[in-house]
Amino acid sequence: MNANVTERGYRPCVGVMLVNADGKVFVGRRIDNKEGDWWQMPQGGVDPGEDLTAAVMRELHEETGVTSDKAKIIKQLDEPLRYDLPEELIGKLWGGQYRGQEQDWFLLRFSGSDDDIDLDAHDPAEFCEYRWVDPDDLPDLIVPFKKRVYRTVVEGFRDLI
Repeated sequence: MNANVTERGYRPCVGVMLVNADGKVFVGRRIDNKEGDWWQMPQGGVDPGEDLTAAVMRELHEETGVTSDKAKIIKQLDEPLRYDLPEELIGKLWGGQYRGQEQDWFLLRFSGSDDDIDLDAHDPAEFCEYRWVDPDDLPDLIVPFKKRVYRTVVEGFRDLI
């Protein structure tokens, strides 16, 4: 990794494992990913000075349309998780400021129905479609450079899913 990359920090971020009554996890297919059939859980940056729980609920609503009365925070992982972007993406995302993300992950219980999901709740939308999947399938659905993070999230929340 070149010196320019190592000088970059990590983008503060939250991640949401939204679990329904059947123990399935929400994943969306990103609109902007044309290179693969990758699915991910909702996630996004934390605004300066923003409380992590406020960021979780904001990101959840922006990406899924789910409101706070339909999702309850169950647990936060004890430690944030980091990942580095692949070389070819460094300098191209997030204004070129970051080498990767540092994510605080939260498990949320979804009490609504599919009628409560609106992928167009925020303009621009991030997902073009969604589905509910078994937690153990998550690492196989995400882009390769995030697989370790997804395995850690699944293990960290397994007993509560």
